[in-house]
Amino acid sequence: MNTNQSRVAAKFAPETRFALQPAAAVPFRADLENEFERLKTRLLARQLESVEQPELSAPLRRAANEAAALAWVTFYPLLVFPALFEEKAGTALAQVRRQARVYANSSELLAA
Repeated sequence: MNTNQSRVAAKFAPETRFALQPAAAVPFRADLENEFERLKTRLLARQLESVEQPELSAPLRRAANEAAALAWVTFYPLLVFPALFEEKAGTALAQVRRQARVYANSSELLAA
């Protein structure tokens, strides 16, 4: 057991205060949303320019919205969105071609 029972006098210095401004840990969400929307618009416009058929506009816009929804829930939506959009746009174009083939085949069968 400790038998040393000496008392130590406490000395307090004058109170010190700091003026701190909290810094945001992540970028402001509105800035990120605006930048994301600009990226989505730019990539969609580029894709729409490369396609000649106007009937492909709706499937490509739908693909862009689906890719945006999926990318937005990730940690890095601006990084993930272009790859997701490219994949979704390719799938949408393939489905439109497949539907056109089925329509052509079924109209031939109905005509016969």
